[in-house]
Amino acid sequence: METRNMSLPRGPENLCFDKDEFMKPDFDVDHFVSECRKRVQLEELRDDLELYYKLLKTAMIELINKDYADFVNLSTNLVGMDKALNQLSVPLGQLREEVMSLKSLVSEGIQAIDERLSKQEDIRRKKMCVLRLIQVIKSVEKIEKILQSQNSKEPSSLEGSSPLLTGQVLERVATEFNQLQFHAVQSKGMPLLDKLKPRIVGITAMLQQSLEGLLLEGLQTSNIDIIRHCLRTYATIDKTRDAEALVGEVLAKPYVDEVIVEQYVQSHPNGLQTMYNKLLEFVPLHCRLLREVTGGGIPSERGNTVPGYDFLVNSVWPEIVRGLEVKLPSLFNPGNPDAFHEKYTISMDFVRKFERQCGSQASVKRLRSHPSYQSFNDKWNLPVYFQIRFREIAGALEAALSEDLKEAPAGSSYHLLATHMVWTSLQKCWSAQIFLPLLAHRLWKLSLQIVARYSVFVNELLLRPISNESTKDIKKTLTSNTKESPLNLGSVEDQGNESVPNTQPLPSISTAQLVLVAADLDHLQEWLPELLEIIKPKLETVGFKNIDCISGALEDSKDSLLGCWPTLNNKIILDLSDSCFSCLKSALEIPRLYRRTNKEVPTKALPYVNSALKPFYQLKDEYKDTLKPAIIEQWLEGAFSASTQRYFETVSDILNSVKKMEESLKRLKQARKTVTANSVSPNGGMSDDNKIRLQLALDVEYFSIQMQKMGLQLNNIESFSALSDLVQAARDQISAEQTT
Repeated sequence: METRNMSLPRGPENLCFDKDEFMKPDFDVDHFVSECRKRVQLEELRDDLELYYKLLKTAMIELINKDYADFVNLSTNLVGMDKALNQLSVPLGQLREEVMSLKSLVSEGIQAIDERLSKQEDIRRKKMCVLRLIQVIKSVEKIEKILQSQNSKEPSSLEGSSPLLTGQVLERVATEFNQLQFHAVQSKGMPLLDKLKPRIVGITAMLQQSLEGLLLEGLQTSNIDIIRHCLRTYATIDKTRDAEALVGEVLAKPYVDEVIVEQYVQSHPNGLQTMYNKLLEFVPLHCRLLREVTGGGIPSERGNTVPGYDFLVNSVWPEIVRGLEVKLPSLFNPGNPDAFHEKYTISMDFVRKFERQCGSQASVKRLRSHPSYQSFNDKWNLPVYFQIRFREIAGALEAALSEDLKEAPAGSSYHLLATHMVWTSLQKCWSAQIFLPLLAHRLWKLSLQIVARYSVFVNELLLRPISNESTKDIKKTLTSNTKESPLNLGSVEDQGNESVPNTQPLPSISTAQLVLVAADLDHLQEWLPELLEIIKPKLETVGFKNIDCISGALEDSKDSLLGCWPTLNNKIILDLSDSCFSCLKSALEIPRLYRRTNKEVPTKALPYVNSALKPFYQLKDEYKDTLKPAIIEQWLEGAFSASTQRYFETVSDILNSVKKMEESLKRLKQARKTVTANSVSPNGGMSDDNKIRLQLALDVEYFSIQMQKMGLQLNNIESFSALSDLVQAARDQISAEQTT
C-alpha cells in the first residue's frame, strides 16, 4: 500500500512519456517503448530516460537523508524482538484450540437441527398423504351415500343396471368426483388406494353411464338445457374428450356410413360432389345445438356457453376421414391422372368449405393440426401423380423433338412442331387440368427444364451442316421425318450446350429451316414473360410471394435462349455470304471477257451481280412476315459485310493483275519500239484493261446501289468503303489515261 501511495518526483514538462506509467501494476517495458516510438525517436527517448533517472537518484538520496536517524536506529529497535514473539506463541495456540472446539460444537448443533427438520418434513409429507387418503375415502363414501339415497328412491344396486343420475344429483356427484380424482392422482401408488380402486371404478362407470344417457337424451329431444348441463358436468370431471367421442360415435358415424357409398359415387356423374355436399349438411342439421352451447361460431349468450369443446374437429372430422379411407379407398388412387386431379380438387374444395364451418381461426388451426387431417392429406399420393404427368408432358415433348423439324399444326403461333410443343408443355404445366398447389415447386422446376431442353435442342441443330436446298422445297423439308434417339428430359440438368460426340454423320439443315428456328426462338423469348403472368396467380394460392425470384429465374432461362443467337446468326450470315460470293467470284472471268475480244465499252453491270443479290432479296421478301425487320437487317448487314470483304479481295486481285499485265506490255512495247495491239484499240478507243476496270466499277456500283435500296446503312461497313475507294481509283485511272 505504501508503494502505491508513494508519488514520483516531477520531471521537466517536455518529457516524451508520462512518469505515472511506471507506477501502473500492468506496466510492460515493450509496450512502453513501442508507444513512445510512435511519438519520438529512440535517441530522444533514451535522453529523457537518463534525465529522469538522475532525478530519481537525487530524490532517493534526499529521502534517505530525511529518515537517516530511523535507518541508523533500525537494528537497535529490533533487539529482543524474538523473545517477545516466543511469549506470544503459547497464548495464540490456546486460542486456536478453543476456536476449533467451538466450531465442532456449532457443527454438531447444525447437524442435529437438520436431522430434526428432515424428520419434520417427512412427517409433514406423510401427514399430507394421510389427509389426501382421508379425503379420497370421504369422497368415495359421500358419492356412495348420494347413490344410495338415489337408489332408495329408485331401488337398484351398483352391480345391476343402475338408474341414470340426473339434475342436481349428477352435478353433486360430478363435483365430488372431481375432488376424488384430484386426491387420487396425488396419492397414486398407496396401498389403501389400491383397495379403494374397485369402488372408484364403479363410481366412474356409473357417472359416465349417466352422463352418456343424459347427453343422448338431450340430443334426441333437442333440449338445449340438458345438453348444456351435461357438457358442463363433463368439463367439471375433465372428460370433454369422452363427450366428443360419444358424439362422433352416436351422431357422426351413422350419418357418414349412410352418405359415403362407393357404388353411388362411381355410378353418378357428380357423385363425389353430391356426397361431399351431403357431408357438409351434417353440421347445420345435427350440430346446431352443440355449437350453440359451446359457442362454436353461432351467436349465443356469453354466460351460457360451455368452453373447451370442438365437436367439428374432434367428433365430426375424424369420422368423415375414417369413412373416406375405409368405404371409399378408390378416391386416393392416382392411376388415372385426370380422374385423380378432379377428385383431389373436389376434395380440397370440400376441406376448405368444412374449415369455413369451424367458425374461428383457432378452430381451423386445431383442425389442421389434428392427426386425422394429416392422415387425409397423406393419403393423396401427389408424387406418383406428378411422375405420371411428367412422363406425359416430357414424353410428348421428346416425341416432338425427335420429329426433327416437322411443321407446327395449323393455327399455331409457331412454325415448328418442336417449339409449338415447348410452349404447349409450359402452358400445360400450369393449366387448371394439371396444376395442383402442393406441386407448384415441382411444376416450376419442370418448366425450367423444358426451356433448358429446348435450348439444348437448338444448339444441337446449329451443329448440323447447312444444305443447299432450295427454299421452294420448304414444305417438303418440314414434313420430312428424320428419326433420332430421344433425349431424357429428366436429366436435362446434367446436359450442357455441347453435343455428345456421335460416330454417325449429322443430318443437314437448310437455310430456310434455320430461319424458322430463328423465328420460333425469337417468338418464344417474347412469350416467356407471359408465362410469369400465368404462374403468379397459381403461386399466390400457396402463399408464395417472392415473385422477383421467379422472374429472375425466367430471365436466366431467357438468357440461355439468347445464348443460341450468336451461333445461329453466324451460321445464317455465313451461308448468305457464301451464296452471294459464289456468284460474285464470277468477276474473275471479266479479264477473259474483254482481253483481245474487241468488245464495246461496258455501260451496265453484268448479270452475275443480280445473281449474287438473289439470296438477299429472297431473305427480305420471303420472310418479311416471319422475322422481325431488325433481325433481317442484322443478317443482311453481316452477310453484306462478309461478302463485300471477299469481293474486295477479288476485285483487288483482278485490278492488280490487270496493272501487272499493263506494265508488262509497256515494257515489251519499249523493247520492240512498236505499238502493241493490246494497249490501244485499232480505232483509238478505250483499252482492254480500262474496259476491265470500268466493268468492275459498274458491277460494284450497281451492287452497292441495290444494297442501299434494301435499306442497309453501308457507311458503317469498312469493307464497303474500301471497295468503293478501290473502284473509284480505277475510274480515276481510266479518266487520266483518256485525258492523256
